[in-house]
Amino acid sequence: MKRLVLIDGSSYLYRAFHALPPLSNAAGEPTGALFGVVNMLRAHLKERPDFAAFVVDAPGKTFRDDLYPQYKANRPPMPDDLRAQMQPMCEIVQALGFPILRMEGVEADDVIGTLALQAAAQGIDVTISTGDKDFAQLVRPGVALVNTMSGSRLDSDQTVFDKFGVHPNQVIDLLALMGDAVDNVPGVEKCGPKTAAKWLAEYGSLDGVLAHASEIKGKIGDNLRAAAERLPLNRALVTIKTDVELGGGPESLVLRERDVDSLRTLFARYGFNQALKELDGAAPAQAAGKAGGKVAAAPAAAADLDPALSAPGVYETVLLPAQLEAWIERLRAADEFAFDCETDNIDPMQANLVGLSFCVEPGTAAYLPLGHDYPGAPEQLDRAQTLAALAPLFADPAKKKLGQHGKYDLHVLRRLGLKVGNYADDTLLESFVLTSGISRHDLDSLAMRYLGYGTVKYEDVAGKGSKSIPFSAVSIEDATRYAAEDADVTLRVHRVLAPKLAAEAGLTFVYREIEMPLVPVLERVEANGVMIDANELRRQSADLSKRMLAAQQKATELVGRAVNLDSPKQLGALLYDELKLPALVKTPSGQPSTNEEALEAIADQHELPRTILEYRALAKLRSTYTDKLADNVNPQTGRVHTSYHQAGAATGRIASSEPNLQNIPIRTEDGRRIRRAFVAPPGRKLVACDYSQIELRIMAHLSEDAGLLRAFEAGTDIHRATAAEVFGRKLDEVTANERRAAKAINFGLMYGMSAFGLARQLSIPRGEAQDYIALYFSRYPGVRDFMERTRQQAREQGYVETVFGRRLHLDYIQKGTAAQRASAERAAINAPMQGTAADIIKRAMVSIDAWLADHRDRALMILQVHDELVFETEAGFVDTLLAEAGKRMSAAAELRVPLVVDSGVGDNWDEAH
Repeated sequence: MKRLVLIDGSSYLYRAFHALPPLSNAAGEPTGALFGVVNMLRAHLKERPDFAAFVVDAPGKTFRDDLYPQYKANRPPMPDDLRAQMQPMCEIVQALGFPILRMEGVEADDVIGTLALQAAAQGIDVTISTGDKDFAQLVRPGVALVNTMSGSRLDSDQTVFDKFGVHPNQVIDLLALMGDAVDNVPGVEKCGPKTAAKWLAEYGSLDGVLAHASEIKGKIGDNLRAAAERLPLNRALVTIKTDVELGGGPESLVLRERDVDSLRTLFARYGFNQALKELDGAAPAQAAGKAGGKVAAAPAAAADLDPALSAPGVYETVLLPAQLEAWIERLRAADEFAFDCETDNIDPMQANLVGLSFCVEPGTAAYLPLGHDYPGAPEQLDRAQTLAALAPLFADPAKKKLGQHGKYDLHVLRRLGLKVGNYADDTLLESFVLTSGISRHDLDSLAMRYLGYGTVKYEDVAGKGSKSIPFSAVSIEDATRYAAEDADVTLRVHRVLAPKLAAEAGLTFVYREIEMPLVPVLERVEANGVMIDANELRRQSADLSKRMLAAQQKATELVGRAVNLDSPKQLGALLYDELKLPALVKTPSGQPSTNEEALEAIADQHELPRTILEYRALAKLRSTYTDKLADNVNPQTGRVHTSYHQAGAATGRIASSEPNLQNIPIRTEDGRRIRRAFVAPPGRKLVACDYSQIELRIMAHLSEDAGLLRAFEAGTDIHRATAAEVFGRKLDEVTANERRAAKAINFGLMYGMSAFGLARQLSIPRGEAQDYIALYFSRYPGVRDFMERTRQQAREQGYVETVFGRRLHLDYIQKGTAAQRASAERAAINAPMQGTAADIIKRAMVSIDAWLADHRDRALMILQVHDELVFETEAGFVDTLLAEAGKRMSAAAELRVPLVVDSGVGDNWDEAH
């Protein structure tokens, strides 16, 4: 049977643009989107279709704009970097021999739909290459959809139903009910895919749903009835035309011979080195996919990559003792091996081990199932005996272990009694150190970026959403394909990233001396956890609820009727339509905003905005912390165990989640009070050690400003010293307001605050704020020079560095809109300070943890929050801990000014802070 491939060109260019990093060639021309598209085209050529076409939208309006003038009205203009890649894309497509189709008055979807049905009618097998869900309406015998970026395929009624919950002939009605925010087609409010699919299952079609609209209860029924009149129009807008008058049929779409000379010029210009090698016959054709038929995307950062690192792997399932012994021998003989744990829970403190995977050389890996319990699952090796046999390998300090986000695996193995010695490399952290700020660091993204390899996704084997199953219920065959690949790809990515890191001495130091030693430290801090006083939280929740009610009652009194303070829509109408307050802040769509910034801007004009802000602050504390923290207590340990993320912020700052303990507010009494619920057990104390004004001290070090250095060396209150300089006062003459203004300037300038921002914060005229800033720079010229040097360095290099050599890449510093460049410049100034502060506390944690190794029965490190470390210790060990922790924190960096550590002790965190 002959085959036709129809490529949704516009869709793929956009998807590749957003999926791949913002790369450029040697001349600075953007190439990121081209990588994805060109690789996809090369993959299709390797499949040797009989007919093919690359279909793109023609400029100008279509018939849908006549039906609905607001169609696609909210789409932003094409980004400049993407627009610049349109013409080279077309040149490459033509040189590869693909016919390019565009038809005025209709969209590319309609051209594809018409050709697909014509070809199917002629007995031609049709593949539509796209990531657009709308095309699911065309699936039928002979017409299949393939998403080459994800590897997914829809080729039958069942596959469409499995994905959308409806049959192909119901997809149009599903889309009509849901609407499409991208195309500005408003659906039924609050009607998502599950609700729409449920209605269509019950009533058969959109017409059936509308005929029974009166029977659908609740708010969603009201929404359906409110949208009923426009739903037929929605259906017309989302229906792909299949009767477009074209100049030729499918049989006219014959691939032309490649224009090798043009391709050689284009590939060389845009740095497509691997494609160029294949074109010239210097390297064998790279595998288009992998076991399972996935198509890979072009290597985005390793154009000269060894093709062996992108080839499909061979994976073994270990079910017999002889297989286990053979793999143990392989692991013993290897200098390093990659490993990965498969579990039944994303929380490592509660997860049960389902299986382990190993890899000692690229392309060969094994999966060892230990806990698959679905009906008919094959017999698996004894868990206890198997782990005992593996324990010496994991513990061996002479053998390097590597993983991807291995801190999770260290938790799982520790809870099973397995110690991991010499956890030497982590691909997540290698990528983070190399490309912080410009790329993702998950394994799927790393495989695509550095190997051109499309991985098996978790949802491919376990499903997602309501249809997902635990990994223990995944078939061992599928689990092997997924899990062994994880270990294999981890080792492959490491083999690419390791030499890149080794070539950069500064980055090697950050990776080897800061990030990798911190992995086991954070694992221990997480495992230690912190005790929570649930009764204290309940008391605080009751108090917050009482005060929320009081704020609600006050709002009712202010407006003379009940008002829902949780409804932005009602508040917008009340504030701007009824009370006629000025709308000083707008939403991206141009509507008056009711966010915090908007309410602060009008809080001096009426009591209601301030009352709303007070209500929201109380509600956020209750919903985020006092009502929820107790739910995070681990039932096995009786403690809260947060998860720390080394790659959570581009500057290197550690982030926290489940629960997030980094964002507990401390500027208000209510926020500080939450810390009272973090307590020490009987007979023990909490000790908090906090760097004093560390980012300002780093600013003094980096800027070498004489005034700042002098103030810190003298131990003067820096904000008072700044106020004295700026306002021409003696230190003892500085007023509280002057110190407040100086503090706002000191911290504001580090975060790129403008005169407008300072004026708003201090409630002073903008001109006065500008004078303050000018005075500041006249007194601290070193700061001004440092800021300008940093901006210039960022513009020239595309990145800035911390004191220790960590880099923060700034994507838009050399391109983008004026607003994007300005934002990048603000980040460039702050990043060296925030990043250096992050490096310092990480170094301190590693040092203190090493000292604590001999005292873990007496003291534990239990929390890290920005510039603060919290410990739990025996009462009799407090003085020793304070002295040692303070000494090690102060010695974590050698700056031109001293690092000062403030410490406190108490029965709870608030007392200790």
